Amino acid sequence: MCYEVSERRACGVLRLQWSTCRYQSVADEQAALRIRLRDLAQARVSYGYRRLHILLQREGWKVNHKRVYRLYRLEGLMMRPKKPRRHVTACRRMERPIATAVNETWSMDFMTDELHNGQRIRLLTLVDNFSRESLAIEVDEHIGGERVVAVLVGVAKQRGLPRTIRVDNGPEFISKRLDQWAYFNGVELDFIRPGKPADNAFIEAFNGRMRQECLNENWFLSLQDAREKVETWRQEYNTKRPHGALGNMAPFEYAAAQESIV
Repeated sequence: MCYEVSERRACGVLRLQWSTCRYQSVADEQAALRIRLRDLAQARVSYGYRRLHILLQREGWKVNHKRVYRLYRLEGLMMRPKKPRRHVTACRRMERPIATAVNETWSMDFMTDELHNGQRIRLLTLVDNFSRESLAIEVDEHIGGERVVAVLVGVAKQRGLPRTIRVDNGPEFISKRLDQWAYFNGVELDFIRPGKPADNAFIEAFNGRMRQECLNENWFLSLQDAREKVETWRQEYNTKRPHGALGNMAPFEYAAAQESIV
């Protein structure tokens, strides 16, 4: 229902100051900041406003997280994270010791994807559980036990051997070749419980980020193209991507800070 009355009379009936009703905001619309925030969100579609705020601060923007959140909502950039289903009656699993230094514990796992023509490829991922560094991502059509050992040897030449490598019970990880390499180098293979990927939470979390930020966002034209794009993402993950568990530092930055403390 509409009443044909003046704006001033309506304000009088509602006991609302006419100056308040006619007020026009003179605040800065932050156009440049909104454009940059939108560009960052489009380039990194899986980042929330907190991580985008960190990227803006790195670029020199003097803005707090509350303003970023307000503009983030105004631009319609909100994400809807999926909440895991939890059962109240679920039994707690035994927690493994938390890594307290670089090269104390590594985690290793396999992922699968495909090229533009449907050809399947495999990816071997290797991370340091303490610094969250991505030590290597091997991409090929087939990766057997010999290839797994070759990747470990290459990484060990650059940064030394770990005490423990946490793996699942896949055929490549229970192979005699990997077992021999681990025995002669004094490395313990920590096998998770069958069918319990949550026991290897660090590599599962890394694989989830990689799937979301790299594999789902790229179209691989060839095996070489996949290797180049995956390696580009790995370098960005190690050197630029802020990690919440590391105080919003990148893995390489966090590892360097820990070495300086020691």
